[in-house]
Amino acid sequence: MELQQMRYVVAVAETSNFTRAAEQCRVVQSALSHQIARLERELGAKLFERTSRRVRLTPAGEAFLPAARQALDAAERARAEVAAAAGEIRGRLAIGAIPTVGAIDLPTALKEFHLRHRKVHISLRSGASEELVERVRQGTLDVAFLGLPLGQRPKGVRGTELAHGELVAVVAPGHPLAGMDRVDLRRLADEPFVDFPAGSAGRIQSDDAFAAAGVRREVAFEVSAPDFMAHLIRQGLGIGMLPAAFVPALPDLPTVRVSDAPARVEHLVWSRFQPSPAAAAFLAALGVSPNT
Repeated sequence: MELQQMRYVVAVAETSNFTRAAEQCRVVQSALSHQIARLERELGAKLFERTSRRVRLTPAGEAFLPAARQALDAAERARAEVAAAAGEIRGRLAIGAIPTVGAIDLPTALKEFHLRHRKVHISLRSGASEELVERVRQGTLDVAFLGLPLGQRPKGVRGTELAHGELVAVVAPGHPLAGMDRVDLRRLADEPFVDFPAGSAGRIQSDDAFAAAGVRREVAFEVSAPDFMAHLIRQGLGIGMLPAAFVPALPDLPTVRVSDAPARVEHLVWSRFQPSPAAAAFLAALGVSPNT
């Protein structure tokens, strides 16, 4: 069994197509197909079901795929560790971030890291805090930037708090609240809301604050992306609650401070296990010790 064969299997599984997998691996399709067939003979089981219309994993293929990915990751990690011992940082750096991260200028941080470590392949995934924590636990992300309600801490990972901040009300231009300096949650409860999906960390912090204030509100629009949220607010369909550190990205929308505002804490998290050389270098660039 060879690593290259495993790469071919992973490529076919991800593309569901032998031709696209061969293009991705930069080999001719016949060579890729031959190596996968050779691996199947060695394993004594078919990894893929092939028809004229589709390619999909067999039960044996489903069982083989995670182990193949782990083996490839381990081989890449070994190469990165050897390079790091010689003073060179290389390998992959997988980062996750909530869309409203405000404690750090992430694009600038990534640019500076890239200029310093050009042999590191950087990838970025945006998502909800709870999803990103799980991906860090599973090892598919090296580090992640989260936003969680006060008192809630990410579990199963290492991490550090980056910043505390309050949410502000975001309204459409011309909205009756636009000219006000400060309101409370009771006043806002009469408005229809645009907010994150129920159960998400971004939503819980607002739901808990309204519950603590003893008032109920209507969330008419549930969306995952703050840009889409802003579009709905601009149309006057509802108001939103977003972190004060993020709203400068929406300069055309008026904001109103809230006297009993929900609050959140931004966290940076990473695996409990020894970080890769690239992840350790990224944390160091942010002034964070991996052993925190």
